[in-house]
Amino acid sequence: MKETDSCHRAQKTLKRLLEIICRLRSPDGCMWDRQQNIKDIGRYLMDETYEVIDAIESGSPEALREEMGDLLFQIFFIAGISEEAGNFNISDVMENVTQKMIRRHPHVFGDKTVRNIDEIRSNWEDIKKHVENRNRSGAHILAGVPRSMPSLLAAQKMTENASKVGFDWIKAEDVLVKIEEELIEFKLAVQSDDHKKIKEEIGDLFLSLVNVCRFIDVNAEEALKGAMKKFGDRFQYIEDRLAVKGKTTMEASLAEMDDLWNESKLVDGE
Repeated sequence: MKETDSCHRAQKTLKRLLEIICRLRSPDGCMWDRQQNIKDIGRYLMDETYEVIDAIESGSPEALREEMGDLLFQIFFIAGISEEAGNFNISDVMENVTQKMIRRHPHVFGDKTVRNIDEIRSNWEDIKKHVENRNRSGAHILAGVPRSMPSLLAAQKMTENASKVGFDWIKAEDVLVKIEEELIEFKLAVQSDDHKKIKEEIGDLFLSLVNVCRFIDVNAEEALKGAMKKFGDRFQYIEDRLAVKGKTTMEASLAEMDDLWNESKLVDGE
């Protein structure tokens, strides 16, 4: 009974959301919303996605509920615009992904037997390649990496795809050696004062760092975000401590800020 009630409520709220989007896009709706196209709305998707991720990391169910709503609205809005153009509607979108999930889980919805997670992943890739023809003959291995994906995520995805066909290092230690080589080349480029070469070598260094992240099962994007958060928290600590003394960062010396930085590390238990 509880599950049925939940389904009825979902259907009701879905209908209401679709009605609101139609109203916003109607002649007597919102001037701004009527002017939006798919590319306009697409620009907001990344922002909304990262706000969902931030909400997940915050551990706040209320924040997550709100941010997921914002992301969901963008998806439905794009579907609404597509329906106006006669391309597809939200029902087509949901039916497509429903059939895809059924197709890619033959061990759940079919008679396929699997023994472990590795076999599930292998089946998933096999279905994409041979049933859905996602990696059709002639298609490049790396072509499936979205161009709009953040660089660190894209780099990790690209090297992961290349590894699936055997183009990879053997172990993490090999990548560490490569990082040392790239660091030397980067230092030489800096000494040469050749900006083009510096840019090229630091790019190679970044890629090698992403590679080692993949080998040790670390998400490069999340690792950098964690480092950025730590930097932000510690710098804010400096600002707050200076404010207690009636100072700003512009008025403090570098030595004073360094001392507070080290103090913040002690507070963090480092």
